[in-house]
Amino acid sequence: MSTGPLIVLVGPMGSGKSTVGALLAERLGAPYRDTDADIVAAEGREISDIFVEDGEEYFRALERAAVRAAVAEHTGVLALGGGAVLDAGTRALLTGLPVAYLSMDVEEAVRRVGLNTARPLLAVNPRRQWRELMEARRPLYTEVARVVVATDDKTPEEVADAVLDALELKKK
Repeated sequence: MSTGPLIVLVGPMGSGKSTVGALLAERLGAPYRDTDADIVAAEGREISDIFVEDGEEYFRALERAAVRAAVAEHTGVLALGGGAVLDAGTRALLTGLPVAYLSMDVEEAVRRVGLNTARPLLAVNPRRQWRELMEARRPLYTEVARVVVATDDKTPEEVADAVLDALELKKK
């Protein structure tokens, strides 16, 4: 019987969930899983293509299913897509789990994600859209998070250390 993920990472696109998640998994000697990668593998196409071809509602249904499966099956480090917390059922699934919210400000987001991007929710006026997304999502990230780790001006290694410290987990 699974005990659930060791760590679940949430946060906006570009916050480093995938990079930091892989580092955390390595440091903990645990497997790493990313629900966005699960969706891409299952669908055989990129998330941006899913958005364009089938719409956001279809993608969110895939995302809900991917998160549900990963939380039920995975015992390592789990990274969720930036919008996964929009679903109330997903937020309920995360209750009681060791969730770390990787936060960053808009300037850091622009530096990491860039203005010329294939990210479907930032297609027009990325700065404004990122701010609007964060206004809607920040309270949801905070709601599910046991800890919040700011990633601004930090290396992935520093963020991984901060997550481990905040969750009081020991490296192998």
